[in-house]
Amino acid sequence: MRKIIIIAFLILAAAITGIFYSMDDDKALSATAHTTKVGVLLSGAHTDKNYCQSHYEALEALRPKDKLNLDIVYRENVAGDCYPDIISLIRDEGCRIIVGVSFQFGKDMERAAELYPDVYFLHAGGTSAHSNFSSFFGRMYQARYLLGIIAGAKTKTGQIGYVAAFPIPEVIRGINAFTLGVRSVRPDAVVRVRYCNSWTDDEAAGKACAELLERHPIDVMAMHTNSLAPHREADRRGVWSVGCNRDSAEAFPDTYLAACVWQWRDCYYKQILDCLQGKFHGSNVWMDINDGIVALSAPTRHVDARAMAAVEAANRNFYHRTFDVFYGPVKDNTGNIRIEAGESMADSEMLNGFFWYVEGVTVEGI
Repeated sequence: MRKIIIIAFLILAAAITGIFYSMDDDKALSATAHTTKVGVLLSGAHTDKNYCQSHYEALEALRPKDKLNLDIVYRENVAGDCYPDIISLIRDEGCRIIVGVSFQFGKDMERAAELYPDVYFLHAGGTSAHSNFSSFFGRMYQARYLLGIIAGAKTKTGQIGYVAAFPIPEVIRGINAFTLGVRSVRPDAVVRVRYCNSWTDDEAAGKACAELLERHPIDVMAMHTNSLAPHREADRRGVWSVGCNRDSAEAFPDTYLAACVWQWRDCYYKQILDCLQGKFHGSNVWMDINDGIVALSAPTRHVDARAMAAVEAANRNFYHRTFDVFYGPVKDNTGNIRIEAGESMADSEMLNGFFWYVEGVTVEGI
């Protein structure tokens, strides 16, 4: 009799669970029954094969009716002063959701969010939150650390170049994480940084790369810019390179090692579905590598098993949360201890106060 009761209970529980799942499915189907117009602000071109394209591809995957049934309007190469573009997307295009993919768009998006409380605003790379405004980003520095392990294992000269856009906390955080990854496998390595002062200028990025390669015996190049010019310059000279934002291995089959990449689709799916279902709650979220928003791309044939074993060991530590990149002791590049043993760097400092470089970094020609 007891066995029969237990079986009956399990059947009832399964039936109830099925009802709830069916209700959730019905809500999702109801929310996507009608097409929703979404306006997207891109800082570059949707075909940049880099940061902007990573957002474009993720959002396009949600456009079909069997996903979220979206009609997406893109504004490309948008300047930091994007308020007129936002107003045009809302008033002229009828967009009910606005997505901005650059930190620079934050102030104008917040201003518009106050004026249009019935429109949802999703800011990738921002730090603010309001009732109709969410910001979100990923801890890309964790994937850059893993990428640094690959670069550190590959270099023979111990000299690694790094072309970066601007000396802001996000970029410096990435440089430092990459360098710590490099020096975890090659303790004497030096990472030589040169800023090109642009996210998208191919000429400036290519020139910065060329100058580094001409001045130093660099045999691996890294970068934090939306331009692929450093890859092209490195490839032309037969120098290894590692990428960011999106995997470019197919374009450089002879010299490319791996990349730290963005995986935005699931993040956008959840946030936009919440908007459509009336479940949206403004928040500021900084997701880590375990959330799947950042990752290391599949390594190319040029990366050996020794390097990947070190990557996998570090990734396991991230997964079990027994390690993060900025756990002490960490010295800066003048020899001072910045993070004591047993301590970790606060998120607020990583996000807003990172203006120093770790041991092993040399910055040239700011």
